[in-house]
Amino acid sequence: MERTYVRDVRGAEEICVKGFVENIRNKKTMAFIVLRDVTGKVQVTVEKGNDEALDAAVNALTLDSVITVIGKAVESEYVKLGGVEIYPKEIRIESLAAALPIDREEGKGHERSSIDQRIDYRWIDLRTDKNQLLFKVQSTLVGAMREYLLGKRFTEIHTPKLIGAASESGADVFEVQYFDRKAYLAQSPQFYKQMAMAAGMERIFEVGPVFRAEKSFTNKHTTEFTGFDLEFSYIDSYRDVMKLEEELLTYALGKVSEQYGEEIERVFGQKVVVPTTPFPVIRLADLYQELEKEYGYKVPDEEKGDLTTEAEHLCLDFAQKKYGHEFLFVTDYSAEKRAFYHMRDENGVPQGYDLIWRGCEITTGAQREHRYDVLKAQCDEKGLTEDVKFYLEFFKYGCPPHGGFGLGVDRLTMLLLGLTIKEAMFIFRGPNRLNP
Repeated sequence: MERTYVRDVRGAEEICVKGFVENIRNKKTMAFIVLRDVTGKVQVTVEKGNDEALDAAVNALTLDSVITVIGKAVESEYVKLGGVEIYPKEIRIESLAAALPIDREEGKGHERSSIDQRIDYRWIDLRTDKNQLLFKVQSTLVGAMREYLLGKRFTEIHTPKLIGAASESGADVFEVQYFDRKAYLAQSPQFYKQMAMAAGMERIFEVGPVFRAEKSFTNKHTTEFTGFDLEFSYIDSYRDVMKLEEELLTYALGKVSEQYGEEIERVFGQKVVVPTTPFPVIRLADLYQELEKEYGYKVPDEEKGDLTTEAEHLCLDFAQKKYGHEFLFVTDYSAEKRAFYHMRDENGVPQGYDLIWRGCEITTGAQREHRYDVLKAQCDEKGLTEDVKFYLEFFKYGCPPHGGFGLGVDRLTMLLLGLTIKEAMFIFRGPNRLNP
């Protein structure tokens, strides 16, 4: 018999539904089961004493068991769960669940298990309404960004994650044994995105894994995450890159708000704010002046060329107070703090930016240096020429001016829903976490 999803049970004469047992109230003469599938929940009502097999199945059930129910759906004004209930003629237990090893949510007489305990049993933790919504939202967010770029004639590509040289700087990469030599897990698709520009592909993006060998123990860092990266050619300035990013994010957040805005506010207590464009822009030096004036924050001299974590956090309040905006572009970093492949102006200032959202950096973007001789000189300056020899070859035979950026899908989800990075990922990876 063909399966019916919970959302489609209303009005069906004979149906077959499948899912997890979310709740059971097993009384002497009646039993009430809440069955949950990916589309919703429905009440299964059993009148006991009429069918031994049915009674035996009900008495054997445990929470989170997986069942198939065949019966008929009946509308009832007394049923709070959707106004419909299923009267079964058969309940088949597909998988009987043992007692759950974690408490997924707060309840009477017990506390919710810690996030690390829940990650140990992540597949069980993910069964909650909150987590199911999280990944529906994330899917909509990524789908909307993909949709926007495809509409702008971008091509999706998939670059190697096993590489023969460190991605950018030789540091913070995972080394792996590759037959008789060393290889590395890609820290970024940066070099291959630029190779696509040299190949004349003009507009590309990728959604894929990114690896960072950083021993960071914060609520936003992880050793593996999903990156959303793009690169495009024939730009006049890094301002073109900023414009594309603000339009992309505005479009994607608009789609999320339209589809899940009310549910996100109800479940996560977070309002989805669809930003206006253009996003506000400020030079790094000017930002530090403003933060000192407004909050008394004085940056140490040795850190003035980059954005400190504390300054990043202050940007949440600053951007909203000064611009009435959740996003803030910060430009004019020092060359010492930026990657060697960022283009610089006549004063040596990198032509790039960071984008801060809700007090957290989500992007580093830039116009890239596409002129071979200039790029090689900047590479020499940082002592990386030997390490990235293969990359420099991309620019010897003609390459258009280009730029791009990368976004962390998990960090975007974290900020959108007001979570920590451990909660926002399907499965978290960190210095102390390699399982499940």
